[in-house]
Amino acid sequence: MFVPLVALGLVAAGSVGSAGAAPAAGAPTRIELQGAANVRDLGGYVTYDGAKVKSGKLVRADALAKLTDADLQKLAGLTLKQVIDFRTPAEVQAMGADKLPAGVPLVARPIDDGGMFTKMYQAISSKDPVQQQNMLGDGKAEQIMQNVYLNFFTPDALGKFGQSVRDLADTAGATLYHCTAGKDRTGWLSYVTLRAVGVPESVARQDYLLSNQYRAAADAALRTQLKQAGVMQNPDLLIPLQEVRTEYLEVALAQIDQKYGDFGTFLTDGLGLDGWTLVKLRKNLVS
Repeated sequence: MFVPLVALGLVAAGSVGSAGAAPAAGAPTRIELQGAANVRDLGGYVTYDGAKVKSGKLVRADALAKLTDADLQKLAGLTLKQVIDFRTPAEVQAMGADKLPAGVPLVARPIDDGGMFTKMYQAISSKDPVQQQNMLGDGKAEQIMQNVYLNFFTPDALGKFGQSVRDLADTAGATLYHCTAGKDRTGWLSYVTLRAVGVPESVARQDYLLSNQYRAAADAALRTQLKQAGVMQNPDLLIPLQEVRTEYLEVALAQIDQKYGDFGTFLTDGLGLDGWTLVKLRKNLVS
């Protein structure tokens, strides 16, 4: 159906008008796919001590349900050892299951999105501009996003993020991990992992914010579709939900400060990562 799929931000998923300049030194490599907009290999980031994150190890993405045959051929060349899907069952039902190259195992590891999916769906599917304004306007969309990041610190989410880092420490070859838009749950795991292996905080933050650039064309196309179809009178209400923002990341970092005191303690006490796991993580991901 048009509304459920488009409503959630993510059917205009291809790299529409998204071909960008070649990545600068130390930047990730964008993987151009027709059916997903926010895909990149995190190899190339430089750590504090001058080492580099290996290419062909960490691939972050948005949902893979709309991949074309050409996309699948491209992914088949990445020697993926596993794909981790953070989407909830409701998201998978609305968007569709991942399309993967033959033989690549899928790990379903749903992390609750704090109600963002449901609230966005309800607002858009109402087709009522007053209700949409009441649900998303006047800072309410931003509050929804802040709740998404607070939800990263529930016991369930901490356990699943921690297990994902352990998987990254132990897996030979490439791991691709994704949620729906590839920006919040996926962005948080990427930020945490990059910092854990010694990439400076400012660089990990830069990668987090890069999703805005990668998703811009597809997100704008979606807003245009919704307005032209008469679904939303003011589709710009969706922009806070479509973007990543420094203030969203700061919500999570404030939780680390309040609950754990520092990032290292968050890794050990929050995510349950012991010293040997962190050593393996760096050895596996950094050269």
